Amino acid sequence: MKRSVLVTALTAALLSGGLVSQAPVTEATEATCTAADADVYTPPASVPSTPGTVLACRPVTLSQVPGGVAMSAWKVLYSSTDNQGRPTAVSGTLAVPAAPWTGPGARPVVAFHPGTLGLGPQCAFSKQLAGAYQDEYEGDNIAALLKAGYAVAATDGPGYLDGQTHRYVAGTDSGHALLDIARAAPAVPGSGLSRQAPVGLWGYSEGGAASLWAAQLAARYAPELNVVGDASGGIPGDLKEVAAGLDGGAFSGFLADAAIGIQAAYPTLPFDSLLNDLGREAVQTAKSVCLAGTVTGLAGKSIKDFTTAGLTLDQLYQQRGSDGRTWGQVLDAQKLGGGLGGYGITFPVLQYRGALDEVIPTATEDAVRTAYCAAGVKTAWKIYPGDHLLTDNQAVGDVVSWLGDRFAGRAAQGDC
Repeated sequence: MKRSVLVTALTAALLSGGLVSQAPVTEATEATCTAADADVYTPPASVPSTPGTVLACRPVTLSQVPGGVAMSAWKVLYSSTDNQGRPTAVSGTLAVPAAPWTGPGARPVVAFHPGTLGLGPQCAFSKQLAGAYQDEYEGDNIAALLKAGYAVAATDGPGYLDGQTHRYVAGTDSGHALLDIARAAPAVPGSGLSRQAPVGLWGYSEGGAASLWAAQLAARYAPELNVVGDASGGIPGDLKEVAAGLDGGAFSGFLADAAIGIQAAYPTLPFDSLLNDLGREAVQTAKSVCLAGTVTGLAGKSIKDFTTAGLTLDQLYQQRGSDGRTWGQVLDAQKLGGGLGGYGITFPVLQYRGALDEVIPTATEDAVRTAYCAAGVKTAWKIYPGDHLLTDNQAVGDVVSWLGDRFAGRAAQGDC
């Protein structure tokens, strides 16, 4: 779906370089990507313990990326690691401009995590970019990166394979998936990419949380990656604070997605046993639709409407899973700027939000910036005049330029 159509749907819900560089060392390209499309979304019988291993790939045409940029593109299935340290498989897309890289060193790679797209299997970013289902609204972001000459490794995020549930806003799982597609990119036959390439991270909204989690985890989880910067916008930094703002409101469908996604990532948490008939129906709806359907189909609903005991959010947080952890403890562990992720960010960060953000409380976005500044992370900061959706597009030029400065080795300026 194009941006204008998406805006209409959401509104309806509310109303109802340099010289040519020396050739880098790249992965071998003797093999070819010959997987069937279904193979990219089929969970393998076993997953290698080495994250970033390419498990399947196939050439694709990215019909939802505007601007006519000549490129080679592939759907990719690759190995990652879940929040328990277990190997898992994740799908995504790799796109490399056809024009030779003319900057210094190896062609940069931007690891990209999309914003909220919905839980339905048809909503996977790789399917939408290739035109299988058109509810996509971040093709402009991908086009801008490709026009700048950068390769784009865009993860779908964990849980879009057949029979799975997307682990929506699960921090460790999402951060790992983003770092691991950057690891996988040079191993895709024909990509011409180098393992020594500088890597940038980028995401907005759900993707903004994922990219900041990747930033927090990079030094420990993927120390071999040459990550030079992260750009994150519209950040749901504290899921409890976000939930309080969503519950019973126009965007309460995102809260339903979060409950489903977190329980998929932490299956010991009580879930099915708490639901009434309306709750079970809401889960089926959420798991079958994409972004616009999530908003229109679940607007105005409250968590208490879906539970047999009419639980408030605070009461839900007290519910304890079979491993002893409560919902509240698991949600606290997803909080950016602390919890299990820690900091450990050794490269500059750009954070941004919309002045009129109606989906994510601006207080939690501001709090992430404050926490990073207090920890000594070099943090740039910008506020745009738009709402949550429009800010994503308003920031594209600035983000691509900021990443370009990081790839060129220019000193970053902080706003702390």
